[in-house]
Amino acid sequence: MTRFQGKTALVTGAAGGIGAAVVRMLRAEGARVAVADRDTQAIQAEAHLPGNLLDPAYADGLPLAAAQALGGLDIVINNAGVITRGTVIDTSDADWDLSLGVNVQAPFRISRAAIPLMAKSGGGAIVNVASCWGLRPGPNHAVYCMTKAAVASLTQCMGMDHAHQGIRINAVAPNEVNTPMLRTGFAKRGFDPDTAVAELGKTVPLGRIAEPEDIADVILFLASDAARYLCGTVVEVNGGKPVK
Repeated sequence: MTRFQGKTALVTGAAGGIGAAVVRMLRAEGARVAVADRDTQAIQAEAHLPGNLLDPAYADGLPLAAAQALGGLDIVINNAGVITRGTVIDTSDADWDLSLGVNVQAPFRISRAAIPLMAKSGGGAIVNVASCWGLRPGPNHAVYCMTKAAVASLTQCMGMDHAHQGIRINAVAPNEVNTPMLRTGFAKRGFDPDTAVAELGKTVPLGRIAEPEDIADVILFLASDAARYLCGTVVEVNGGKPVK
């Protein structure tokens, strides 16, 4: 397939599980991709834009940097994210700043900078990564749920506000995904990641948690012309498992 032949894309969180799958699949379908993460050396892409999303200047400048490196900007995938576990009283100021900075402020800043560039060139597509945990409350993840709810709401608002400019803004809302971030979280809590992932899969009606490619496929759909009439939509991808 060559759905993205001649298209240019910026992907944040490109070194992570979902981000790496998105980059690989976009390039396989013809896109030229700029990757953003703290360390991008191991990623095959047309442009590397390493940096810290907590730096406002870096986040503000990413869309223009990508456009200059690629010769345009048709697609933005706001994928970078962090998970802070715990109740409100367990959440430190550092946890708060990290979660808000990466999960909310970065996609806000990147979208704000990308929209005028896309509007000048006739349109584009932005896909944000929210979470099922932002659509309904989950236990012991207060700040994470709040930030992902903000991403979902921001997506819906931007989708409505900028549709007339030919810019489609949508989001995907996964449940658990078999990524290095998930596995590291299990290991930090003293669990064997393989065993924990297998046990978690038993709680999903489809029989397993998502692989990064399961989410990436939906992201690519939302970025493609096949989703030409989707705007301001949050697509839940959960294998049938509710948040509980």
